[in-house]
Amino acid sequence: MTELKHFIVKAKANSYVNNAPKCLPSRQDAHEIQFQEERYQYVDSYFGGTDFLGQEVVYLDGKAVWAMNYYGRIITPSLYDGEQAGKVICQSLSLLYQSGEFLKNFEHTTPWGHYHDSFSGDIRTFTGYEWITLQEEKVYELHYHGGLIKD
Repeated sequence: MTELKHFIVKAKANSYVNNAPKCLPSRQDAHEIQFQEERYQYVDSYFGGTDFLGQEVVYLDGKAVWAMNYYGRIITPSLYDGEQAGKVICQSLSLLYQSGEFLKNFEHTTPWGHYHDSFSGDIRTFTGYEWITLQEEKVYELHYHGGLIKD
């Protein structure tokens, strides 16, 4: 579990939040980012932009061993947009990943809003919710869940 967790943190830190280049997607109309190291491969595949749905999968020796599904959206498009949310998320998650964690109740304030993340469980099975507030109003939210994949 420790090796898997370290890989997931490293993959997440070197993908979306690090503005990694997208690769050729395996599904029509998807955006896809990949990261590979030794026996592990990470694939983040998502659809949409401002409102989006995606899945992260970790493979060990070509076999899927862990995954997370997520759906996020801008709640108040008249007040907030995807670019602002992206800045908050990238800055906040970069800080979280530097701590060596990716599942952690966490808050961080940026110039573009206040980031919140609340979850239950652990790497084996979890559910969570992240959101951004701006001037005490919730402007963005994302639900996620996932865990180990077993035969």
